[in-house]
Amino acid sequence: MKLLNQSLLYISLAFLLIIGIWAIVFYFNLKEEIRDSIDDGLDNNKMLILQKVKVDSTLLLQTEFGGNNFKIKPISKQHALSINDRFKDTLMYRQNESDLEPVRILHSAFEHQDNYYQIKIISSLVEEDDLVEEAFWSVIWLFIILITSIIIINNIVLRKIWKPFYKILNQLKSFRIDRNQLPLRITTNTKEFKQLQQASNALIQHAQKAYTSQKQFTENASHELQTPIAVIVNKLELLLESEKLNEVDAQTIAEVIDIADRLKKLNNSLLLLAKIENKQFLAPQTISLNEVTTTFLSDFKDWAAFKNIEIELKKSGDFNYNMNKALAEILISNLIRNAVFHNIKDGIVEINITEEKFTICNSGISEALDPKMIFNRFVKNPSKSQSTGLGLAICKAICKLYDLELTYHFAINKHCFTIYKKSNSLI
Repeated sequence: MKLLNQSLLYISLAFLLIIGIWAIVFYFNLKEEIRDSIDDGLDNNKMLILQKVKVDSTLLLQTEFGGNNFKIKPISKQHALSINDRFKDTLMYRQNESDLEPVRILHSAFEHQDNYYQIKIISSLVEEDDLVEEAFWSVIWLFIILITSIIIINNIVLRKIWKPFYKILNQLKSFRIDRNQLPLRITTNTKEFKQLQQASNALIQHAQKAYTSQKQFTENASHELQTPIAVIVNKLELLLESEKLNEVDAQTIAEVIDIADRLKKLNNSLLLLAKIENKQFLAPQTISLNEVTTTFLSDFKDWAAFKNIEIELKKSGDFNYNMNKALAEILISNLIRNAVFHNIKDGIVEINITEEKFTICNSGISEALDPKMIFNRFVKNPSKSQSTGLGLAICKAICKLYDLELTYHFAINKHCFTIYKKSNSLI
């Protein structure tokens, strides 16, 4: 959820809570004020009626409400003394109404010429209830107007205020550490956005310095380590050709050459991992994994034939992806080499390619590998001493670099590795 929408949500909820509480308080206060006003009116009507009774005793015969708003009936003195003025809401039929009507009624008693009477005076609550209902809808419309106003302010005023923030965010999204880009620049008078710009530029400068330092180290290490290893191997090969060596010494030198070759492979793999993690591979382009797979299968044909391994390739779609060509070749070649190298004699390698995934399965040991450990560096089969234990780690790093998902599963005595396109990946 965007920051603007999130703030709008919180403000709306806050307004809903505040207005909701205020509406409840307002409703009861309004209702109380209306009841107080009606009660004052009933008291005033009572005094007027009692004044009229003094001059017109026929009013004492009004024993039913009829068309009037009061009725009087004689009671005993004892009963009259027990009656205190009280107000009550009730429902009753009126002559001009076909249904029960809410009314407010005053119960009271009075004395006239040594006789005691009970008087009941009513006042309709219909208009007052309509007033409360109108007030309720006024509160609802007030809330709607406030939320609408907030949305308008949020999308016009606040969006303009937050524009420098989104500009910085977009610049950071398009920033590439392997390019010489200018510092982030925004035009704003907001102190916090200026601080954000300064902090972002400081972080970018630090990252660029670290990237340049790591890149130089990788390049220097590649040159400085490869050269002495190559010299060691050449000198040992020359020494191996000497006629003065006995068989034991020749065997020892051959083992040292093999170790030096593995050291060379290890050095190349570690440098490759460093370059991948430092994102030193440029020039991405649309690569067809179908074509890359076909090319490398021909390279492994003789090795597979030597181990009597059958390779099956099924294509039900074109797996195209935007990535560096060299890394795509390393990714596929490592998976194919892994499937052949860790296979058994008379085994099988199955490759299935669709538009969304690349799957390679191979026969091998009859138990599953640990999916949490298999992609870690230097994790390898102890029986395969020639392996560096970095092949799958390199594959995982390449997939992570290009937002691909590489998984492992074991099914029907086959070890399967699958490359998935993520939903937000660009093809």
